Amino acid sequence: MKTVPVVALLILVIASSSAWSHCQVPCGIYNDEMRLELMGEHIMTLEKSMQQIIELSKSDTPNANQIIRWVNNKDDHADELIHIVTWYFMNQRIKPVPEDSPDYADYVDKLTLLHEIMVYSMKAKQSTDLENVDKLQELLREFSRAYLGG
Repeated sequence: MKTVPVVALLILVIASSSAWSHCQVPCGIYNDEMRLELMGEHIMTLEKSMQQIIELSKSDTPNANQIIRWVNNKDDHADELIHIVTWYFMNQRIKPVPEDSPDYADYVDKLTLLHEIMVYSMKAKQSTDLENVDKLQELLREFSRAYLGG
């Protein structure tokens, strides 16, 4: 009988770990501005992580544990950025548009920007090149304008 509470707790932990991200049930509850703001925060954290990795690596006696923590942090935030792009915008918010639709060019523009955000997030994982962060910030601004219409 002790296994029932353990199994229930395990199910709760697994379910809650994926519940923070937006579900794929058509609930109609969306907060696009919040997602865009979260993306901006992830990009800022990527930048800070890169700066810390660079700074810690310059030391005469680099602290490998701290460097590894910052690398893991950088990678996690790049993954979260990709997660928002795919699970929220591409899966739920950007609806396919027929090629003969007048909105098709806007649709392709949004998808292209999202794809570029994914690519530069991947590049941010692969290096500490701050140019990738600059590009991510630029792409997020462009996507926000294209998506929100401002």
